[in-house]
Amino acid sequence: MSFRDTVRDWLAENVPKTVENASAEERIATAKRFQAALHDAGLAGLTWPAEYGGQGRTAADQQVFDEEAAAYDLPTDVFMIGMGMCGPTIVDLGTHEQKARYVRPLLRGEEIWCQLFSEPGAGSDVASLQTRAVRDGETWVVNGQKVWTSGAQHADFGALLARTNPDVPKHKGITMFIVDMHAPGVTVRPLKDMTGQAPFNEVFFDNVRLPAGAVLGEVDAGWFAAVTMLGHERVSIGGSVRRRYDPLTYANLADLARRLGRARDPVVRTELAALYAAERALSLFNTRLRQEADAGSPPGARGSVAKLAGAELLWRAVRVAGLIAGVRAAAWDEGDPAAEELALAINATPASSIAGGTNQIQRGIIGERVLGLPKEPQVDRDVPFRELRVGTQAKA
Repeated sequence: MSFRDTVRDWLAENVPKTVENASAEERIATAKRFQAALHDAGLAGLTWPAEYGGQGRTAADQQVFDEEAAAYDLPTDVFMIGMGMCGPTIVDLGTHEQKARYVRPLLRGEEIWCQLFSEPGAGSDVASLQTRAVRDGETWVVNGQKVWTSGAQHADFGALLARTNPDVPKHKGITMFIVDMHAPGVTVRPLKDMTGQAPFNEVFFDNVRLPAGAVLGEVDAGWFAAVTMLGHERVSIGGSVRRRYDPLTYANLADLARRLGRARDPVVRTELAALYAAERALSLFNTRLRQEADAGSPPGARGSVAKLAGAELLWRAVRVAGLIAGVRAAAWDEGDPAAEELALAINATPASSIAGGTNQIQRGIIGERVLGLPKEPQVDRDVPFRELRVGTQAKA
């Protein structure tokens, strides 16, 4: 039996049916059972090192799995940050002990991860962060606040950026830590967005103690670790249409056009064809980036191309949805879950232009690091952080 047949048969037998109105706890329990079964079947972490719980297979095998899984609504969104961002960074930069401790539980869905970068005064300019980690003997003591942290309310661990040296320029005094989200002093508060849901959180750290072994990468080399993780993040975001955006895929919008009698409209057909082409181009680009990464060539700044293209794709899909649905995109009959899901996806789309770095930031990265255009003037690059007036520190 070919690997594709194995994947196809396993998914057909094991993907759980979506339960409408299931609670968050029920969805997470279902996701954990499914992810554990996926790993036990040898289908999770296909290209990850076998030594740490992956399968050690090829990027071609991962592509086969992705193609077969595209037909299903896999209950794995809660693991996206761990699988797409934190886990790959641990594989890249972690010690043997960190990989042995965290990778297998992550791949089996036993532990959920989040990413703790943004702050109230350090969003697009992440290097302006002010959360502090101070060494105290063999431990680090963390104080500060993070915000817009996706999934933190469900997370067991997080990848945290904190300032460990304020006497050097802002990019040089940052360290990445692995933090236990259940540790004393960690407080998570959900934040509702305009969809009425709470995918984001603000997280507070009050004298949180971390062991020396929590450092991911090198002390004061957190910016390199951050860039590594952001590269993985942007490929992950660019290559995925999360469940809340599923109504905006070409397949679902084409089905909507048929149901509303718009499928023969030449303008609708033209826009749907362009959407399909954009989806396919992005899929192929992300496949190339994954294959190159598995061959030892990380995506680097090109991850910003994937992230920007993914955000632009969703905005294109919103325009097509409005063309097809008309007023139904804004108002619908009570008891029409498909229309409600479409409206939710449309309202969620603005976040795609912000999460993982705004579209403007991505264009700057692409211009400078991919196209080789001149950098924008940056007068604070060589100034010690404690002398800067940035973010909330500007009021000091």
